[in-house]
Amino acid sequence: MDQKLTGQFIAKIRKEKGLTQRQLAELLLISDKTVSKWETGGGLPEVSLMLPLCKILGITVNELLSAERISETEYKKKAEENLMNLIEERKENKRKLWLEVVIMVITLLGGTTIILLASYFEMAIGWRIALICIGVAIMVGGISVMCVLELSAGGYQCQKCKAKFVPSFGAYIMGAHTIMYRRLKCPKCGVRNWCKRTLTLGDVEEEPENKEE
Repeated sequence: MDQKLTGQFIAKIRKEKGLTQRQLAELLLISDKTVSKWETGGGLPEVSLMLPLCKILGITVNELLSAERISETEYKKKAEENLMNLIEERKENKRKLWLEVVIMVITLLGGTTIILLASYFEMAIGWRIALICIGVAIMVGGISVMCVLELSAGGYQCQKCKAKFVPSFGAYIMGAHTIMYRRLKCPKCGVRNWCKRTLTLGDVEEEPENKEE
């Protein structure tokens, strides 16, 4: 699902209906910044808004996901394609999370082993410092790669308003976390809570704001 193409499609149909971004936002009970975000390719409508949005615009969910009008003969084919895309997206994100686990194990074993070697074996002070620096660099590099992988594998869902979003890198790093939850501030309701991990990007909104055209 191409965010930019979907955004352009929403903007096109909205203008055909004679609606401004603010009017569409009011009908959906959301901010006009969210509509602007969709139309500029910065995010996608969450699942709870897809049906109301399609009803207002006079399109089907499959047309929204495909970012184009679909004839009756093509409808079933497009529906199957969109379903398969979502399944593949989920599988790909699961692979990323498994890769993250592998990198974590390699990072911890490699970094701590080198640091322990530098700490317990006799060697020149220069070599000791060099090995410790290498061990720390391995751990920092591995953690950075893990963070990038996890951020690219889906997003998080607010437990209060159920909105789905991708946090900024800074918020992600600073947020306390467990295996499936991370304490983040929801960009929609503004509440900081334990947000649940979600693997599907198709219904996730990006956090950074875009200015309305």
